[in-house]
Amino acid sequence: PSKLATHPPLRETVEKSLAERHSPEQIAGRLRLDFPDDPQMRVSTETIYQSLYQPSRGGLEHTLTRSLRTGRGLRRPSRKAGQRKNRIPDMANIADRPKEVNDRAVPGHWEGDLIIGKRNLSAIGTLVERSTGTVMLVHLPDGYKPEHTAPALTEQLETLPAILRRTLTWDQGSEMRDWKSVSAATGIDIYFCDPHAPWQRGTNENTNGILRQYFPKGSDLSAHSKADLEWVSRQPNERPRKRLDFRTPIEEMDRLLLR
Repeated sequence: PSKLATHPPLRETVEKSLAERHSPEQIAGRLRLDFPDDPQMRVSTETIYQSLYQPSRGGLEHTLTRSLRTGRGLRRPSRKAGQRKNRIPDMANIADRPKEVNDRAVPGHWEGDLIIGKRNLSAIGTLVERSTGTVMLVHLPDGYKPEHTAPALTEQLETLPAILRRTLTWDQGSEMRDWKSVSAATGIDIYFCDPHAPWQRGTNENTNGILRQYFPKGSDLSAHSKADLEWVSRQPNERPRKRLDFRTPIEEMDRLLLR
């Protein structure tokens, strides 16, 4: 049985704090301050969680889980940093990407990701060229598992001339498990950002924010046809940009290619 089940004063103190929406970590830390000379009035953060989520251990009412920040009735396992299994084989890290990508002087370097639809059941691939801001959208009508993403991404990239297929930087999403087949088919070098570092493809992140005007969060993205995606991509591509001296991305792309 839990220590909270066998020590009523400790249990009452913890229950009162939970009712006031203090977190288990805050409660455990506060007990050490309030009862510095009473080891019986100590309890660990983990013991509080276990007493809440495992009623068989006794101690705390399961209904008090509603007072936690998440309000979950069931506990979800968590992974510590470094425990996540690498789902992308032999990936090349962004640190190995050519330095020329950073100054945006040469076109053909792309950033990509997915925008996800309602209940994580649908997605659209987004590609943005770093120098010009040119946008392309990848149609994924059957889902975004690796076996769907790789051929759709390959088909989209193959619409570009070879000179515009230099590099692609992507998040470490499992949808890119088959990145090698994309690279082999298109000739583009693919690099992956560090985990939890979306700023490493900030152009794409900003573009996705713009695209959410057309594809709101919580909507079913599978409802959009390939023609719909082509129409949407034309909107930012034909919009004058201040950083391009008010040329459009398409005009800037033509200018760079001619140069």
